[in-house]
Amino acid sequence: MPKANVYDVTGVQTGEIELNEAIFGIEPNETAVHAVVKNHLANCRQGTQSALTRAEVSGGGKKPWRQKGTGRARQGSTRSPQWTHGGIVFAPKPRSYRYTLNKKLKRLALKSVLSDKAANGNVIVIDGLDLAEVKTKSMVKLLDAVKAGKSVVVTDGVKKNVVLSSRNIPGVITTPANILSVYDIVNAKSLVVDKAALATIEEVYQ
Repeated sequence: MPKANVYDVTGVQTGEIELNEAIFGIEPNETAVHAVVKNHLANCRQGTQSALTRAEVSGGGKKPWRQKGTGRARQGSTRSPQWTHGGIVFAPKPRSYRYTLNKKLKRLALKSVLSDKAANGNVIVIDGLDLAEVKTKSMVKLLDAVKAGKSVVVTDGVKKNVVLSSRNIPGVITTPANILSVYDIVNAKSLVVDKAALATIEEVYQ
């Protein structure tokens, strides 16, 4: 049974907690994780790249020189792809790179990254993760105390003070427990989870 250390909001360890083996104790599936991360990056692409084909470049209406008798290669337009200022052969055009994956694969990928974090001791549980006021210094102090480093902070619902106190800390992302991102977890060193959010994760992703 995988376990994680439990800390209070001051960063003092208060004990350990057993994690759900079905979510935090599976054999990580690298293929599923790769597929989901690749899908995330593809869906983030704007797809606004654009260039002009020979039909769209201005100019080139007149034949540069007569067809025969000059000793040079025949040319019909100064906007052919081999000419300077000519069009692009297979010009990229705005398009969507978005595609979907099935829910079962995405769920497997999420369980895989959560299990990997748990296996390496990088799941940190905070009992009662909340702040009385918006203060970045308090959040930095807590993350330093538990040696979180680059981390994803998971809260039970939207904790406004935690979100606002974390947003200026480089490498720290906050997210509610019901919308975890595989890409964000892979990209972070630690998973800092509110104890109440841990129960939500085990309920939602079971």
